[in-house]
Amino acid sequence: MNIIMLGAPGAGKGTQAAVLCEHFNIPTISTGNIIREALRTGTEMGLKAKSFMDAGQLVPDEVVIGIVKDRLQEDDCKAGYILDGFPRTIPQAEALDKMGANIDYVIDIEVADDVIVNRLSGRRVCEKCGRPYHTESLKPKVEGVCDDCGGALVQRKDDQIDTIKNRLDIYHKETEPLVNYYKEQGKLVVIEGQDTVADTTEAVLKAIEG
Repeated sequence: MNIIMLGAPGAGKGTQAAVLCEHFNIPTISTGNIIREALRTGTEMGLKAKSFMDAGQLVPDEVVIGIVKDRLQEDDCKAGYILDGFPRTIPQAEALDKMGANIDYVIDIEVADDVIVNRLSGRRVCEKCGRPYHTESLKPKVEGVCDDCGGALVQRKDDQIDTIKNRLDIYHKETEPLVNYYKEQGKLVVIEGQDTVADTTEAVLKAIEG
């Protein structure tokens, strides 16, 4: 079974990808992870990616596509895989089709932008031990102080409102067109993100397994 995970940043697609990975015993292929692995092992495409990253530039589509193609040819993908973070654009999706990838389901986790902004902007992390908190749903016993080590709770730059809104704008402009692309192919499954991870997982599995 080959699956693509879609959804805006903060919609929870990464979490659902991890659940499906364990449920179906197939690998999750995250673009960021495979680029890091290609860099570590020094593959031809990995070295190409490194040249762009060292110059402070984005890795171009042709290199990302090449790295994904190499990864999909590995033995652990023979029984299926879950793509998380690829494709991000229509040209990447078209390249995936040209590879001969037989995608069974494209799972689109839909969560309203205002819910995502609230969810992400409320996240805090202990600067000492890294324990996560949330200003509404996972509060510490003492405001601003980690329950475990007493470290200060801080907000990561990625979780600041301006950063979140910028990431959402990029998603709507570049990645959201994939919804119609895969709808036209009859592969799209839209899942309304629920309040809990478990409820969203239940909806995803029901859509796939019936």
